[in-house]
Amino acid sequence: MARSNRHDESFDSPKGFSALNPRPSRSRDRFGRFTETIARAMGTPWFLLGLTIFAAVWMLFNTFAPEQWRFDSYAIGFTALTLILSLQASYAAPMILLAQNRQDDRDRVQFEQDRQRAERNLADTEYLAREVVALRLAMKDMATKDFIKAELRALLEELEKDEAPAKPVVKNPAAKAPAKKPATRPATRSAK
Repeated sequence: MARSNRHDESFDSPKGFSALNPRPSRSRDRFGRFTETIARAMGTPWFLLGLTIFAAVWMLFNTFAPEQWRFDSYAIGFTALTLILSLQASYAAPMILLAQNRQDDRDRVQFEQDRQRAERNLADTEYLAREVVALRLAMKDMATKDFIKAELRALLEELEKDEAPAKPVVKNPAAKAPAKKPATRPATRSAK
């Protein structure tokens, strides 16, 4: 039997998850981005300049315009303007605080990531330092330039000795060539 409400349940959401409120974090994030945009706009010189021009035009119009066109009286202290500016300030303060809280959260996450990156860099640096020390120790066991030169000279001298005319090598001493007898002088007689 096929279900009529297949969109109610999905594999990526827990049971009982309402389709009416699919992702509350998205709306919260959207509102947070909106408050940050407003807070950033309020923190610019252009906003202050615009607010100053708005208030100046309001006061000039309600002071110098014909009586029937005025909607906020100078005599009672521009009550409507005061109310509008108070309302703007009452909404601006919480939006600025919300934006600051979001920035604090981002800073906290960034700080944690920086700390983890610093730990990895420290571990990498310590590893590289140990490797450099190991290489230095290994280099002490390696042959130096002078040692290699001395070995090459010794080999060269040995090769030169081998290339010199060699004496015949006798393998069996009994098979020696007949030895020459020492030459004897014939006996001479002496005349006496």
